Amino acid sequence: MTDEMPGRPSAGQPKHVPVMAARSVELFTPVLTRDDPTGAGKVLVDATLGLGGHTERFLEEFSGLRVIGLDRDERALELSHQRLARFGERVTYVHTRFDGLAVALETAGLASTESVQAILFDLGVSSMQLDERDRGFAYSVDAPLDMRMDTSADVTAAEVLNTYPKAELSRILSVYGEERFAAKIAAAIVRQRAKAPFVSSGQLVQLLYEAIPAAARRTGGHPAKRTFQALRIEVNGELEALENVIGPACHALSLGGRVIFMSYQSLEDRIVKRELAHRVKSRSPEGLPVDLPGMGPEFALLTRGAERASADEAAENPRSAPVRLRAAERIARRSQ
Repeated sequence: MTDEMPGRPSAGQPKHVPVMAARSVELFTPVLTRDDPTGAGKVLVDATLGLGGHTERFLEEFSGLRVIGLDRDERALELSHQRLARFGERVTYVHTRFDGLAVALETAGLASTESVQAILFDLGVSSMQLDERDRGFAYSVDAPLDMRMDTSADVTAAEVLNTYPKAELSRILSVYGEERFAAKIAAAIVRQRAKAPFVSSGQLVQLLYEAIPAAARRTGGHPAKRTFQALRIEVNGELEALENVIGPACHALSLGGRVIFMSYQSLEDRIVKRELAHRVKSRSPEGLPVDLPGMGPEFALLTRGAERASADEAAENPRSAPVRLRAAERIARRSQ
């Protein structure tokens, strides 16, 4: 969820700019204003509330809109509540990982199916988490190896490094980090932790510089990037949560409702692409002139492939550069 970038402080807080906010408003406007230009009677779920940048934009654009904001990070909920205080009861805050969507809707007094008109997912780690030095998400500063988005969760990055078997470490680095030196790095981790446990990100970064060949370090960005991504995904169950939530999110949308996914790495985008692909296909036998009842597509894509942030936006907010946006509209009910 690297959707926001610190700028100049305002009222004691950093200013945060949500990624592709204008495009998100454009995509959601038709459904939110279908019955009333203010969005009255419509509900948007910000499934990755973060510091509330996207929600603030939607609430300003649509004065009658209600938003349900989900986040696993209690600190993010606290700060977003401060930012959005002026909107009062138009915002409902729920502390949950986003795959708790169905329960969150029921908590907010809504049905878990066909009850909302728009859902936004801004995936990955938030800029608040990157910028808070003691969270351990950034490889550019030495910090405790934590990486938990929800600080009440049990497993930290240090525990992964210090306790996982070598084969499992190699798998995580290879699958979640797409790291070609996964086996070499895993072996180095096991050797190092036998001497002293991993405590700080600086220890890990130093090991990676030593384990990854010099020629490979000169290309493809920082040598720690892929390993830190893999650890973060493992600690927070990010891909599992994404796979778990797409079905419930699609079911939660009313007819004509729309969903946006913003992914920041290829693993997330592949899952979104795959899950949307089978929902936009007909299940009628080939060769029929029309779809059988209940066998037509459930969704229609609103974007051609994955859209990217404009060059201007990427220059102004470098954290928007890797974003891949996909959106879809519900056009039929799921057949039983």
